[in-house]
Amino acid sequence: MKRVVVTGLGALTPIGNDVPSFWENLVAGKSGAADITRFKAAEFRTRFACELKGFDANALLDKADVRKTDPFTQYALVTAEQAVQDAGLDFSKMDPFDTGVIWGSGQGGMQTFEEQVTEYVNNGYHPRFSPYFVPKLISNMAPGLISMKYGLMGINYTTVSACATSNTAIMDALTYIRLGKAKVMITGGSEAPVTPASVGGFCAMKAMSTRNDAPALASRPFDVERDGFVMGEGAGVLVLEEYEHAKARGAKIYAEVAGAAMTADAYHMTATHPEGAGALRAMQLALEDAGLNREEVSYLNAHATSTPVGDLSETTAIHRLFGDQADHLHISATKSMTGHLLGAAGAIEAIASVMSVKHGIIPPTINTTKVDPAIPSRLQIVLSTAMEKKVKVAMSNTFGFGGHNGIVVFRAI
Repeated sequence: MKRVVVTGLGALTPIGNDVPSFWENLVAGKSGAADITRFKAAEFRTRFACELKGFDANALLDKADVRKTDPFTQYALVTAEQAVQDAGLDFSKMDPFDTGVIWGSGQGGMQTFEEQVTEYVNNGYHPRFSPYFVPKLISNMAPGLISMKYGLMGINYTTVSACATSNTAIMDALTYIRLGKAKVMITGGSEAPVTPASVGGFCAMKAMSTRNDAPALASRPFDVERDGFVMGEGAGVLVLEEYEHAKARGAKIYAEVAGAAMTADAYHMTATHPEGAGALRAMQLALEDAGLNREEVSYLNAHATSTPVGDLSETTAIHRLFGDQADHLHISATKSMTGHLLGAAGAIEAIASVMSVKHGIIPPTINTTKVDPAIPSRLQIVLSTAMEKKVKVAMSNTFGFGGHNGIVVFRAI
């Protein structure tokens, strides 16, 4: 199969509106959590989130496009442009059928849905819906509009696997290039979930932290006092390219996408398998796909949402896989800074993993002051301060409601 490399990146996150600022603040250990400004959240169980800062869609996109799109699509368009520019792609010199877009979004146009239904009710149930309601709502509109913007006529669709969504998209993009069905793929994910219904729904599940008095300290993966995740929003995108194609055009190469895998827990609607059975097998398969041994993995970007059950099952799986090789592995949880971007989480964490390989720095896990004694003590978790280390191989874990496990592995090149 053909080799696949990363030649472009784009990011829109709660701690930075482009890749350089995202990476700088990630390494610095900056929290993106604060009180919710999107709506009045005073009566909600959780009243804070990791929102974007200083983002103005009207300043970056055509006003007509903004009017016709939901924020999750706007985030996708903005980050795709960043990545295309970063990759130095000139589509006028390429066959339009050689480039595709595989995008991920767990919720799609949640804000649009809420606004339109609210208007319907407030108008006395009079059916005056916007003609853009459906196009703004459906999650496949993000890759569709990216393809229209650049005239890309290759493979194009959306993946949905809850919080494993972006890694699913990356894995699919990797596969198509490997099989020679595309030369370039724009892939990643976007999510705009900071809305009353979305926040309210997760509050009802008691899945989110309630540290309303100290939002910046709320996301504390692995900590003995963790009490739930912190919601985040934004997007991340990677340009994946067939290695020889990238070399021929003199492209900058960040890292190689060495392998990927997915499994299902087949266990529970929202809880992870207590022994991490599906996660363990997915990590094993991803390494097998990459042709790597476990001792070659330098860094693992954990899914680690800061939930009592999830963190424990993931670390159990990691320990079962690496065990006596754990001395060579360092782990961190970047959600401690960005919050949990749901379907877009894998995309920005893939970028963090790629940048770790590129720069030899492992971002920290902030806020964790006392690691839960139930977590295997042999695991080396990078706490508080970033760590300088040559990273030859980085693994990025994602797990989603429904039992979806998605793993991607990056390698230095």
